[in-house]
Amino acid sequence: MSKPRILYTPIPEHTGKVFSGETFKQLLETFDVTLNENGVNYTISQVAYKIRGYDGLITGWGAAPLTEEVFKNADRLRIITHSAGSVKYMLSREVFERYIVPKGICVFSARESIAYNVAESTIGYLIMGCRRFIDHALAFREHGIWRDPRVQVNGQFLMGSIVGVIGASKVGREVIRLLKTFDVRILLYDPYVSESEAERLGVEKNELNVLLSRADFVTLHAPLTPETYRMIGEKELKLIKDGALLVNTSRGGVIDYKALIQECTSSRIYVVLDVTDPEPLPADSPLRHLSNVIITPHISGAGYYGYFRIGASTLKALQDFFAGKPVEGAVKLEEYDIMA
Repeated sequence: MSKPRILYTPIPEHTGKVFSGETFKQLLETFDVTLNENGVNYTISQVAYKIRGYDGLITGWGAAPLTEEVFKNADRLRIITHSAGSVKYMLSREVFERYIVPKGICVFSARESIAYNVAESTIGYLIMGCRRFIDHALAFREHGIWRDPRVQVNGQFLMGSIVGVIGASKVGREVIRLLKTFDVRILLYDPYVSESEAERLGVEKNELNVLLSRADFVTLHAPLTPETYRMIGEKELKLIKDGALLVNTSRGGVIDYKALIQECTSSRIYVVLDVTDPEPLPADSPLRHLSNVIITPHISGAGYYGYFRIGASTLKALQDFFAGKPVEGAVKLEEYDIMA
């Protein structure tokens, strides 16, 4: 029996980042894989030209959006496995409706794998932010001050606190799982999560304004959609308790930055941002210089653990699909509008 033919479009740099040597070897042994060895990403015309006769397509970061041209030539295509996160930039809703659904093509996204890295970073930001590690370290390094009296030493840290999680996304759910180690009370805002599911997750479902007013920590994990664009605005920011910490590792656009600047200038709350809008923030943005704001350069998704899980889950998706098993991580049309 012949092996399924797979067109592999990622460049070697991407391969080395998300596939361990053993996983990639197994991929090549299990399937008839045609590699992209050019060192540059294929154009959409190149993908359309090459796709004829292939049963599967593997894409990754830097892949060109798949257009009608590709699917007209995809005479045998049965599965697209995206060895990265969201597929939205690569597959428009129109393409999904006109080609993916009618042709019965399975689309897999490795978004859950990246979630592990982002969730780990989120926990780190929560602890770092509330304990003011950076302020203490800089006070000593730059000014030689041991226990600067201007920097809080004691307070309500993560253990025993109330944590508000906004968005039960893949990342949000992993954050919830990790938080339970810290004996916290977890509040959740997500209009797509039922009361019974919230109970299963071990969280208290709250309206957004209630969550913001009760939580010692607020962490954002909502996808950026028209519905969530600037969902945290002036009114919402003012509801956050004095001294509370706001962490955003989702997308910069879920916060209204004009309102955030105004609120942070008062030094009433602490903020950690791994994502901003735009990225990076302009050189004259006040947020760059406020002592109660920490900004990192969109690095929360990085890490060997999650990256190598991308490759492993991509391989598993292909193995399961061609074995006639359900594909964990398959993207459904009904999820499209609320995905990141």
